[in-house]
Amino acid sequence: MSIQPQSKKIKSSENTAIMTQNDDRLVHHNNSTPAKDLEKKVRVLCWVMTCPQNLETRAIHVKKTWGKRCNVLLFMSSVSNSSFPTIGLNVSEGRQHLAAKESGAFKYVFEHYRDKADWFLKADDDTYVILENLRYFLKDYKTSDPIYFGHHFKTHSKQEYFSGGAGYVLSREALTRFGTKGNDLKLCRKDGAGSDLATGQCMEKVGVKIVNSSDALGRSRFHCFEPAYHLFGNYPDWYYTYDANGPRQGMESISNYAISFHYVNPKLMHVMDLFIYHIQPYGIQLTE
Repeated sequence: MSIQPQSKKIKSSENTAIMTQNDDRLVHHNNSTPAKDLEKKVRVLCWVMTCPQNLETRAIHVKKTWGKRCNVLLFMSSVSNSSFPTIGLNVSEGRQHLAAKESGAFKYVFEHYRDKADWFLKADDDTYVILENLRYFLKDYKTSDPIYFGHHFKTHSKQEYFSGGAGYVLSREALTRFGTKGNDLKLCRKDGAGSDLATGQCMEKVGVKIVNSSDALGRSRFHCFEPAYHLFGNYPDWYYTYDANGPRQGMESISNYAISFHYVNPKLMHVMDLFIYHIQPYGIQLTE
């Protein structure tokens, strides 16, 4: 004999209470007011270095994930593409022309966008950036100071420089100095490989200072590799030579307010978006 459940008429008020209790849409936290406030106060222009063959395999995934959280998002390439869109810099592709490409990109941003943002971020098309953490970090600094931030590398230069892949961010004054004085070939190299080194050497000569971006516990914010490397190590040999603070690994070495990771493939970009912006542990308050 089958047993049928008893039918019970539920009052509308009870029904509403049950729906409120079980509707995941209502318990999913969405208190983004502080982040939205900072988005207005700390305006960040992001420009992404890419190339024609990477638009639909890499750059599009930047646009669909972290790029949409920039105040201004620009893609810099060797050739203009009005449908993507990208800005063509009239520079040949290839590692031997990366310095010219980066210099041209900063010059373009200075000439067309210097009043549209407060801070100016350079990233690659395989860099992932958490914009909310970047703004939180920048909020206590003056955009009128000639400074820039990133992951500190050592070699070749008195001031040293920042990793290009991890991304670096310039104040408006730093961009202004780069844009007005950086055209002097006696100060700044205009072509060749090693664009991050060329930019660092140029910044030093035009009076822009590098500033430590570690958090109060000495943990890193800008990262040269995807998260798994910084958790488990096994870095390539060159990293041990270049990293200014000595390669570290483990969760205790990564800031809770991490800003960037490099060598992030398109699938991982979407996975990171899922875990950072969608999945939340209910009832757990994260600690520093």
